[in-house]
Formats: sequence, structure tokens, C-alpha cells
Amino acid sequence: MREQPEQQAPPVQRLRVRYAKRGRMRFTSHRDFSRAFERAVVRARVPVAYSSGYSPHPRISYAGASPTGAASEAEYLEIGLASVVEPAELQRRLDEVMPVGLDIVDVVESAGGALADLLQASRWVIDLPLPPAEVEPVVRAFLAAESVPVERMTKRGIREFDCRAAVLHLSVSPGDGGARLELTLRHLEPAVRPDDVLTGLRAVGGLDLGTAPALLTRLAQGPLDEASGQVGDPLHPATSTGFRA
Repeated sequence: MREQPEQQAPPVQRLRVRYAKRGRMRFTSHRDFSRAFERAVVRARVPVAYSSGYSPHPRISYAGASPTGAASEAEYLEIGLASVVEPAELQRRLDEVMPVGLDIVDVVESAGGALADLLQASRWVIDLPLPPAEVEPVVRAFLAAESVPVERMTKRGIREFDCRAAVLHLSVSPGDGGARLELTLRHLEPAVRPDDVLTGLRAVGGLDLGTAPALLTRLAQGPLDEASGQVGDPLHPATSTGFRA
């Protein structure tokens, strides 16, 4: 009979981590980040817990990762530990060994429940290389539409969905050398991303960015206050009335 693998003890502590992707690290894919984080865990001598089975892996779960090419101030993961570490100490040790631009912003004890369930909405800014006066009528047309169908390639092939349904707030203001969109998205299934909203803006108003890229930055993601439309802090939901930058 095949020898059974050693069974690993369950984690004695679970910590939730907020991290940021800044500067050129906006082009880091989720897979690239997970590899960098797991290397940092080893270098920082973090007592991470491992799963059981023939191929044990570190008990790290990721939630709500931003798309490649988008900067973010609000990315989240949960890590299970084999021995207790103070959250502030874990933050310090990890941030010392992470690549510049992949920054550990906050670490707290897990409050139980699923982290993904707290990530109900995201707040974004999108910087466009266009004058605000050119973008404003397109935004008005988008908001006036009952639905804006777009298509995107997914793992299951090309899928059509309504990107307007996920938009809770969309406004335009002058930015650095162009227009800045402020966007709040409800997290639906399938997920609507900021680039889907740009596709929708092209569909309803012919928004043409040419060859210049739009710069996407996620400022917050977390629990949604339906009354105010604010996106809260998932690491401090009990005391949060809005996202703490």
C-alpha cells in the first residue's frame, strides 16, 4: 500500500493582510505576486502553516485580486500560521523583504468568516489622456442607459454581460494632463472590471483613447454601505464608516 502523507496540524493563528501594488509593480500578475509573497514568507522566516496531502502548500488564500496593469492600494490575503506572531511584527518582517512597489500596508487578526464575503465593492480612479469636456457627455450617456452590454473573454470563452448594472458611482473631473474618472463598482458575478466600463463608454458614446493607455488605480475594496454608497475597510469593519487611506 502507498504510504500515507504526514498530516499537518491546523493553523494556530490566521492573519489578514492588506497590500499595495504601486509604480511599475502595477504590471505584476496575480501569479507573479503570489510567488513573490511566498518567497518573502520564507525569507522573513514566517512560521506559515501547510496543508496536508502529497503536495503540501502554504495556507495562504487570496481574495479580490486586481487585474494585471492596474495599480492598487487595497489588495487582500489571509495567511495561516503554525505559531503565533504579532500582526505588527509580521507586517514589519514581510515589508522588509518584499520587492519595492509590493508593499504590506496593514495586518490584523482574522475576525472569522470568509474574507471574500467582505469584499462587496471597489472604488477606482481612471486617468484618461482626454480633456474632461470630451469625456463628460459620454459619462452622462452611460449613466442614462438602462443597460450597457459588453463582451469579454473568460475561461469559459467569450461572455456578454451588463457592465452598467455594477456601476454605483461614475463621475469625471480634471486630472493630471487629462480627465479623471471616479468609479465605484459593486462586485457581481461575473465580475465587472474598470476596463469593462471603458468598453461600455466606447459603446455608448464612442470614447476613443487612441493608443494612449488609461491608468487604473484601485483605492479601496471592502464592505458596501448601501445607504451612503461608501466602501468600508474589510480589516476594520466594526469601526469603519469609510475606507481608511
